[in-house]
Amino acid sequence: MMTDGKLAAGCPTRVALDHVMSRWGVLLLLALSEQTMRWGELRRVVEGISEKMLAQTLRTLEGDGIVHREVTASIPPRVDYSLTPTGRELVDRLLPLMEWVADNADAIVGPRP
Repeated sequence: MMTDGKLAAGCPTRVALDHVMSRWGVLLLLALSEQTMRWGELRRVVEGISEKMLAQTLRTLEGDGIVHREVTASIPPRVDYSLTPTGRELVDRLLPLMEWVADNADAIVGPRP
């Protein structure tokens, strides 16, 4: 991660941070921390996310081994999204940070002098 006091440009940590700490990545992880969800449920819970960003972010998190996508053969096919064990471990660490952000959000984005 840090070499000689620098955050190396080619470090895989930067790519991983980009995936899991993006605005949509964090919000989808928080939504999935509660329960397994289908596409439409995620769209309703994560207000403002476009279909394109939902698909792209889920695909990225699935490729990273953080989100599991399960397709059930039915008409129409049922697709459920859940956290993998790695995703659960990540969320267990992410929740305290998100609690801190929620507790301090008003002071951070409040009126500026």
